[in-house]
Amino acid sequence: MLRFIIGLPILILLVVFALSNAEPVRLGFWPTDYTLQAPLSVAVLVGAAVAFLLGGLLVWLNELGQRRRARRAEENVRVLEERLEELKARLARPLAPPT
Repeated sequence: MLRFIIGLPILILLVVFALSNAEPVRLGFWPTDYTLQAPLSVAVLVGAAVAFLLGGLLVWLNELGQRRRARRAEENVRVLEERLEELKARLARPLAPPT
């Protein structure tokens, strides 16, 4: 429900933006002579979507190292907890009398 409450105003803004900016613009790609005619709203929204996806990819790649460190730390905690249980069990055993 929260997604709907947040997403609906954003969707309405995008639709109003697209309807308000329907004039065609010529897009050129610099090293080539390729040009493309598209509505201004499509050009802006596609550019924003590409930037959003590239930003998400960069964040995801940056998080890989942190996730790896977290997995190692969890493994270290597991090993240390096992050693602690072993030591507790050893302390709970009665000492053998000296001979």
